[in-house]
Amino acid sequence: MIIRKQVNERMSRIVEYNGVVYFAGIVSDDKTLDIQGQATRALEIAEARFEEVGISKHNLLMAQIFVKDIYRDFTNFNVVWDAWVSKENPPARACVEANIASQETLVEIIFTAAKS
Repeated sequence: MIIRKQVNERMSRIVEYNGVVYFAGIVSDDKTLDIQGQATRALEIAEARFEEVGISKHNLLMAQIFVKDIYRDFTNFNVVWDAWVSKENPPARACVEANIASQETLVEIIFTAAKS
């Protein structure tokens, strides 16, 4: 059975299937922040979504990270990421530059997790 949460006419923000949880891209809700602020806020939003489905960052399988300007923001993003990510159970990760839908959005993160 597929379980969909936070559904609107365009997408589901959370989809559970066969013990795996897929999260739609997560961005900061405050676009005035710099990369570290937006990363911190996106991870706070992610943790709230994790809690909604009964998992934590220790359940993460994959993180796909999209930054607006990788040369400018990669190092500063990683300062926030390295402080947040599980040291015992880090997910597989990709980080690439992307032309994100909103001009003010500096980072978007997509997670996939196992539900134990």
